Amino acid sequence: MNKANVKTRTRPGRKRVYDQWMRSIGVPIYQGHHVADLRSVELAWWEDRQAHAAFLHLKGMEGVSEARVMEIPPGKEMAAMKLAVGELVYVLEGQGLTTVWSEEGGPRKTFEWDAKSLFHLPRHLHHQIYNASGEKPARLLHYNYLPVAMSVVPDPDFFFDNPYQGHQKLSEDDEIFAEPEEIKDDREGPPGIGVYWVGNFFPDLSHWDRLNAFADRGAGGYAIFMRFPDAEMGAHMSVFSPGLYKKGHRHGPGRVIVIPAGEGYSVLWKEGGEKIVCPWQEATVFVPPEDWYHQHFNTGAGAARYLALGPLPQFRGKGETLADRADRQIEYPDEDPWIRETFEAELAKRGAKSLMVPEAYRDRDYRWAYADEKD
Repeated sequence: MNKANVKTRTRPGRKRVYDQWMRSIGVPIYQGHHVADLRSVELAWWEDRQAHAAFLHLKGMEGVSEARVMEIPPGKEMAAMKLAVGELVYVLEGQGLTTVWSEEGGPRKTFEWDAKSLFHLPRHLHHQIYNASGEKPARLLHYNYLPVAMSVVPDPDFFFDNPYQGHQKLSEDDEIFAEPEEIKDDREGPPGIGVYWVGNFFPDLSHWDRLNAFADRGAGGYAIFMRFPDAEMGAHMSVFSPGLYKKGHRHGPGRVIVIPAGEGYSVLWKEGGEKIVCPWQEATVFVPPEDWYHQHFNTGAGAARYLALGPLPQFRGKGETLADRADRQIEYPDEDPWIRETFEAELAKRGAKSLMVPEAYRDRDYRWAYADEKD
C-alpha cells in the first residue's frame, strides 16, 4: 500500500454538553484545585437567575458534579425556577427565606435560613430564594450532579422549568423542612459512625453539636453523616481539634469540600506524585480528584470543620469499607515523614505544638479515647 495515498482523520475532541452550557452563561469559571474564600470571589450578573454568579470547575469535578456561587442583592430574590435534579445549597453568608411548591395554586412551604445552613431542594419542585436583608447581599454555594444528568440527556433545556412533576407533590401537611431525624446505621465497618441524619434542612453547621465519634479517620475526630429524603446525594461534616490531623485516604470523584469553621490546610496528591497544599479558612473550597490521597490538618486555635458535599453511590469509589481500607487509607506509622514534619513546622510558625499522640505513630491500630465512650 502506498502510504502517501492513505488519508488520516483526526478524531475531534468530545465536548461535554454541560461544559458547553456552563460556558454559554457568561459568568466567571474558577478552575484549579481550590478557591481561598468564596465570600470574596468575583461574580457576574446572570439575568435568567436574577443573581450574580460564578461556576466552580475544579480538578476532580469535571463531568461529575456542579458547584456554583450565587449572590442575591439586598432585599431581592432569585428568579423562581424548577430543576429536574436535586440540589444542595450551603449558605456562605447572609440570611433569607426559601419557598417551594409543586404546582401553581398548590400549597407553598417556606423556611428561613442563616449563614452556615445547609438545605436540599428536591427535584421537580418549584423554588424561589429570597434575601431577607435590605442592606447586605446573601451568598450561596449550590451543588448538584447536573453534568452527569446532561451526559445522559444532552438537552440542557430539559432540566430547567420542565413541566414534569413526578411524585413530588406537596400537601398542606407536608413538613419537608422539619428538623432532621436521627437514624440508626447498622452497617459494619468504616466510615460508618453508628447513625446518620435525614432531612432537607440543617441549621448553622458551624455550631452543630450532634456529632458521633469518627474513629476510623483518626485525630479523635467526630462527624455527622447526612442524607436527604428521596435523594441519592449525601454529605458529611467532620470536626477535629487543634494541633491534630486526619489520616490520608482516597475515594471516588465529585466531592466538593467547603469549610464552615477553622483554620488549617489539606494536602492532595496522586500516588507517587507531587503534593499540593491547599490552605483553608472559613469559606475555602477544594476538591480531592478521583483516587488522589488527601489529608486534613488543623493549625488553628479552635476546632476545625469541613463539610463534604456528595457523592452519588456510583461515585463513592473504594476506600469506603473495612475490606479495602488497607489499600485506600494511610495509617500514621506508614505515612511519608514529610507529612508530620510539615505539620509540626506549620504549628511552630504559629507558636503551637502538635498534640498528636506519639503512640499513634508506632501502633497502626491505635485508637483515640473518646470522652463519651463507656468502658
